[in-house]
Amino acid sequence: MVKRVGFVILLFLLATGWWLWGRGGETAVSPPTTSFLSLPADSNGNPFARATEPNAVQFPRDLGAHEDYQTEWWYYTGNLETAAGRPFGFQFTIFRRALTAEATDTESDWRTNQVYLAHFTVSDGENGRFYERERFSRGAAGLAGAQAEPYRIWLEDWSMAETVAGQVRLQAKTEEVAIDLLLNQTLPPVLQGDGGLSQKGSEPGNASYYYSIVQQQVRGTVTLPEGTVEVTGVAWKDHEYSTNALTADAVGWDWFSLQFDNGAALMLVQIRRQDGSLTFVPDGIFVQPDGSTQLVTAGSWQLDVLDRWTSEASGATYPMGWRLRVRELGLDVEGRPLMPNQELTGTTVYWEGAVQFNGTLDGRPITAKGYIEMTGYAGSMVGRI
Repeated sequence: MVKRVGFVILLFLLATGWWLWGRGGETAVSPPTTSFLSLPADSNGNPFARATEPNAVQFPRDLGAHEDYQTEWWYYTGNLETAAGRPFGFQFTIFRRALTAEATDTESDWRTNQVYLAHFTVSDGENGRFYERERFSRGAAGLAGAQAEPYRIWLEDWSMAETVAGQVRLQAKTEEVAIDLLLNQTLPPVLQGDGGLSQKGSEPGNASYYYSIVQQQVRGTVTLPEGTVEVTGVAWKDHEYSTNALTADAVGWDWFSLQFDNGAALMLVQIRRQDGSLTFVPDGIFVQPDGSTQLVTAGSWQLDVLDRWTSEASGATYPMGWRLRVRELGLDVEGRPLMPNQELTGTTVYWEGAVQFNGTLDGRPITAKGYIEMTGYAGSMVGRI
């Protein structure tokens, strides 16, 4: 493990490009002075590819890496429980960041222009414990990478990998906690936005390519300091890649992924300015139990904050209770977190946590479990995606 002072030095090396020769590492998170996701753009004027055309996502080709785009992530979250009903949440995300738009021209197996970082969290709802870990490495010498066929994303011994068609195994561990989960796909991938082109602002290129795989059925184990438990549940996958997706006045976003007990799913997101007003509201999506989809447009839904929580670690204050109404769906639900403290405090500070919602859908009682991601409350995200 890299010591914390060494981690700050490595971040400096990242920012100056010396990561091309650097060593990988892992840290128990504490806020350093620079962010992995805010590394400088290409010195040649940022000639990375940008997301501009709809219907560009193809499978299985686009399951892997897109190194001509600056930023990319493969994201999994899930809501789990034991046979006795003990609740857990997890997040496992691997990020890729290109330091230059052109691939490294070298015979060295160690040099690369691709940096990888992973976030892994476990939320223990029964004991109110939140475990987080950040790990980073370079996309060279087999240390980290992404491939479409067979699907595999990895950072050292943390991995997301296809086992058989329609099934992915997630494995990540620290000295305190671990997950070993099998995710079984039940619905086809969902293309967000306009055929996978998800606008994050009004200008062309302020967008990402983005798809989701929802309502994945999960079984496996969660390991805690006191031992290993068997769990089942439901998981959500996002895969997104872009270059400079946010506009200059955006500081962060509130992103909702809800998976309902009737087999439906919902994604909504709003992008905020510093004063809390909204700079842009991308199209959301409602997924029916049969996999058919319906766009949820800006102005058709309303979000009210019911409570707030202030982090002792960062000092940031986050919404911590919500009433969500989507007029065109007849949806009216209220939600709370599994527990308040689900804030990650590493190179980028944000809240990413398991939630539960209850209410009505088209007049019928409904419940949902999911995850909410809230960024920009502890510092702007501009330049980080």
